[in-house]
Amino acid sequence: MLITLENVEKHYSGFHLNCSMEVPEGCVTALIGPNGAGKSTTFKAILGLIFPEGGKIELFGKPLEQLTAEDREQMGFVLSDSCFSGYLNLEDLVPILDRMYRRFDRKDFLERCGQFGLPMGKKLKEFSTGMKAKLKVLIAMSHGARLLILDEPTAGLDVLAREELLDMLREYMIPGDRSILISSHISSDLEGLCDDVCLIDQGRIILHEETDVLLGEYGLLKVTEEQYRTLDPGRLLRKKKESFGYSLLTAQKQFYQENMPEFAMEKGSIDEVITMMIKGETI
Repeated sequence: MLITLENVEKHYSGFHLNCSMEVPEGCVTALIGPNGAGKSTTFKAILGLIFPEGGKIELFGKPLEQLTAEDREQMGFVLSDSCFSGYLNLEDLVPILDRMYRRFDRKDFLERCGQFGLPMGKKLKEFSTGMKAKLKVLIAMSHGARLLILDEPTAGLDVLAREELLDMLREYMIPGDRSILISSHISSDLEGLCDDVCLIDQGRIILHEETDVLLGEYGLLKVTEEQYRTLDPGRLLRKKKESFGYSLLTAQKQFYQENMPEFAMEKGSIDEVITMMIKGETI
C-alpha cells in the first residue's frame, strides 16, 4: 500500500476525524464527501501538515514519522491553500523547483506550461483561478512522484482544461507503480479516472466501493409505501421519503431488475450515492 490510515484521529471544535482507508499501488482513489466532512483534514494529516492525536499513518510502507527526504520527494500534492509567492513568475519558479527536487524535469515542466497557456513572465498573483489550478498540478507532477495527493485539483477549470488535465493524470498512471488520492466535487471527473471511491462524512469513511461496482450495481428504487413494505431491508442501504412513497438506495440493482421488473429503477450516479448515503435514513 502506498497509503494506509488506521483510526487516524484529529479533534477540532465541533469536528472529530476518525479515518481508516488505504490507497494501493497502481490505483486512483477518490475521497469524496460534503464540505466540512474531513477531506482536507485527512490530506493534511497524510502530508504531515497537522499532527493526529491517535491512529497510524503509513506511506510507502513506512510510518509517517520515519519518512526520509528521499521518501518525501516521491510525493506531489495540491492543496487549495498552497502556492508560491504571488510576486514570482514562472521564470523565477523554475530554478526554485530545480533546487527543491532532484528529479525535477525542467524541459517537461516548461513544455506543459506552454501546452496549458501559462505565461512565463506574468506574476503568479495575476494568474486567473484556472491558471493557478493548472500550475499547482504541473508542479505536483514535475518531479516524477510515485504518489499524488490532489485536493480539488480541477476547481476553477473549464471543461476543456479539465479534460486535458485528466488526460495528463491518466498518462501519469501508465508506469503502473504510481497512485493518486484525489478529491473533487465534479463527479464526472471521478467516474472517468478513479478505480475506487471512499465516501467520508463527519470525519468517518461511511462507504468504500470500486467505481465500476458503484456505477454498475448501485441504483435507486422508486416505490410506493405499499411496495416498500414488501421489500427485504437487507438488500437496501438508505431510504428517503418522497411524495410518491420512497427512494431507496441499493447495491443490488440487477436483483431487482431480474426479480421485480415492475419496480422503477434509476441508475445510481456518484452524486446520487453521496446524497442518499448522507441524507437518507438508515434502514
